[in-house]
Amino acid sequence: MYLPRSLISHLYQHLLRTHNPQSPPVVIFVALEPDALCACRILTALLKRDYILHKIHPVSGYNDLAIAGETLVRPMRKPEGGNGGVVVCLGVGGMVDMSTVLGLDRIEDGQDPSGGVEVWLIDARRPWNLGNVFAGSPADGLQEPDRSTRLQGLDVVEGQIQRTYRAGQGGIIVYDDGDIDEELAVEKKAFSELLGMPDVEDDGEVLDDSDGESEIAESVDGERPSRKRKQWSDQEDEDNSEEETRRPRQKRRSDSNTTAATSSPVRRPNDHARSTGISRSPSPNTQANSPVSPAQPSPRKLRRRLLRLRRKNEAILHKYYSLGATYSEPISSLLYSLASDLGREDNDLLWYAIVGVTSLELYGRSMTGVGISNHLDAGGSAGWCGERGERIRQILRDEVRRLNPPDPNDTRHEAARAEASGIIPTTGRSPMDTSIRLSPEPRFLLIRHWSLYESMLHSPYLAARLHLWSDQGRKRLHKLLAKMGVSLSQCRQSYTHMDMDLKKTLRQRLLTYAPLYGLDGLVPPPASGGRGREGWGFVRSWGWKACLSATDVGVIVGAILEIGKFGIPTDATGKAYDRRGNGLFKGDISDEDDDKAEGEAWLERFWEGYDALGNIETLTLALPTAQHLHRAILCTGTSLIEKRQIRHLRAFRMAVVKEGPDVQLFTHPGALTKLALWVGEAIAEQEKEHKGRRAPGKTGATPLVVAGLNERRGVYVVVGTGGGGGVVDIAMQQKKKQKIEERERRRASRRAEKEERKERRRREKRNRDEETESGDEEEEEEEEEEEDSESEDEPDLDNDDDDNNNTDNSGYGRNRFGIAFQEVVDETNARVKIDSFEHCVVEVRKEDLSGFLEGLSMKAVVG
Repeated sequence: MYLPRSLISHLYQHLLRTHNPQSPPVVIFVALEPDALCACRILTALLKRDYILHKIHPVSGYNDLAIAGETLVRPMRKPEGGNGGVVVCLGVGGMVDMSTVLGLDRIEDGQDPSGGVEVWLIDARRPWNLGNVFAGSPADGLQEPDRSTRLQGLDVVEGQIQRTYRAGQGGIIVYDDGDIDEELAVEKKAFSELLGMPDVEDDGEVLDDSDGESEIAESVDGERPSRKRKQWSDQEDEDNSEEETRRPRQKRRSDSNTTAATSSPVRRPNDHARSTGISRSPSPNTQANSPVSPAQPSPRKLRRRLLRLRRKNEAILHKYYSLGATYSEPISSLLYSLASDLGREDNDLLWYAIVGVTSLELYGRSMTGVGISNHLDAGGSAGWCGERGERIRQILRDEVRRLNPPDPNDTRHEAARAEASGIIPTTGRSPMDTSIRLSPEPRFLLIRHWSLYESMLHSPYLAARLHLWSDQGRKRLHKLLAKMGVSLSQCRQSYTHMDMDLKKTLRQRLLTYAPLYGLDGLVPPPASGGRGREGWGFVRSWGWKACLSATDVGVIVGAILEIGKFGIPTDATGKAYDRRGNGLFKGDISDEDDDKAEGEAWLERFWEGYDALGNIETLTLALPTAQHLHRAILCTGTSLIEKRQIRHLRAFRMAVVKEGPDVQLFTHPGALTKLALWVGEAIAEQEKEHKGRRAPGKTGATPLVVAGLNERRGVYVVVGTGGGGGVVDIAMQQKKKQKIEERERRRASRRAEKEERKERRRREKRNRDEETESGDEEEEEEEEEEEDSESEDEPDLDNDDDDNNNTDNSGYGRNRFGIAFQEVVDETNARVKIDSFEHCVVEVRKEDLSGFLEGLSMKAVVG
């Protein structure tokens, strides 16, 4: 089942009305990623305000989720002695059958398999598991008549929860962000038809379309006897033959009065003898007046039709699942919508939503899966997920203006003037200032906490376009700073201590000189008409303690989750120390112990990140960790490119990180993904320079596989990136909007001229006394020719828009590494562990990596 966006607060309000001190606590499963962490912060804030008990349980993968289902969810079921309850999954399990994973598929004594446990599934990953969306309970339970009837009742219509739905009945409930109703109509129909079909064994029989057409023709023609019937009637007289030809109609007439006949397509010959005398001897008048009905199809024909329909629907679902991975609206944004619908929004919840939305871009998660962004040459904002992401960010900007109005007591309006001039804020307005502001954030990294030079040097955007991994690239950066009038001594100072005049004019200098080096999207474009501020980022102050942007917080929290609050120190040999202070890792630890130790470390990092989101001291304390991680990304990426360690295979490029002082940092999938995005963007820019500018609308993303060695466990962590979303080109949007408006004006003027000509012709026709029918026909033909000529003269702007937006096609450019990984595992004997919620991340045994990559090179990794 799924909850539409318009009823997003329906389940929570029912929980609020029915909860009491004796109710079981709400169990929250949270993925180990910044977006899920921010969504958890929003949800727990709502639960705390309403005094609802809850328990947070972080999960790192499907294995942890299955263990949590066995130990936490199963005891909640009423057949197991529990009282039911609510389980909330944040960023967890949207792509798998949650009934099976959580153990809610056990049917005992005809009871509901969910056992009164209601699972709220909130996930941004796609594709959805359609069993969760349109069924909401195990398939075995759906086959029972009472369960199917209840799902098709007034409370749930075709899987969609209605306003009259009574919560607390159990089952899987998916929170819809608007995509299900808009995009899954075909899949919904196919899934519902498959759900209602009887079980028929498919032995792989070939079903031709010609056979289906002949079967349909035979079923429609009720008077044409079959060849077998002709052979059987060769030795009979004409009376018997006529009686035999009349029996199909008699059978159908008797079948219409019974219910047993409709339930079974096969009937015994003796059934005809039980028919009434009227049906056996119909009068001539009745025969003449009654319409001829089609013949009852044979069981073989019914089976073939059923198989054909089943294969058609299964092909639709297979196509949906094989399109590849993608991301929809961030779950932190969805949870903020829940808070807004409840009337609970405030600055804290808004800030969590902003950080969650921003973090998806840092990890390359877009509408085409995990991959680099397709930055447009004309410039644009740093929005997530193309146009849809920019709309979400625009809503967040409106919320910032609404919840943070200007202070009426501030007569000087210095802050407003500074914001209007485009100065990047670095401090709060007062010691008690905790407001959120809009800021024209450049594509630098941690600029408030680094020098300008270091911030530009570690920026993935600048590194890819200026080739900062080489000496020539460093010289380009120095020339850019020189043209801007910034000396190296000034830009190497801490940004907060730079000259104030320089900081005031920095944005204008970047807008002037950055396009000379192909850096059109380095800063948000200047406001031009309308409301402006498109592409601006978000900044929050904590008095005079700190001032951080949403990107800064996302970078820091991500680093905490990946390498811990204090990082992973290394000794001279490059071996990692135990973070708990137990010295070097031992080499005789078993795989089970390794997995357990790693799980405990990830769990500790989760709580460190959770605390850092709500404590500015903890957050600023982890700043050196984030800086250390991105220094390692720059150093390792530079080494891979300079030493030419990136190989080009058939379907993708690949790199292996197995040596160096920072190799231990990239054993976490999140850190390895950031490195892969950095390298992938650099390769894409190199290809663009070698092959020339790509045509508008073509993605510049390069499929890339990066493997990081975990020597202690003897495995490689493998990440596959490709596709990539793209940022919004504001200037291109304005031009497209102007084209559409101009086209509508031309069409309106043409329609007015056409109506005027028609009215003139009508007046001339009334004034003429001799008007023939042929003249009318000629007039109509002339009008049609004029309409055709007008349509030919009209420029086909729609086709241009389609060409410029071909990436919006279903499945185009999507990341299919998860599907390819599974295919390689099925075809080879490689020892691979697929446990991450991110399906483009796997673990491969050290000895099996070469064979795994060889099999992967033959697969389609990008849609």
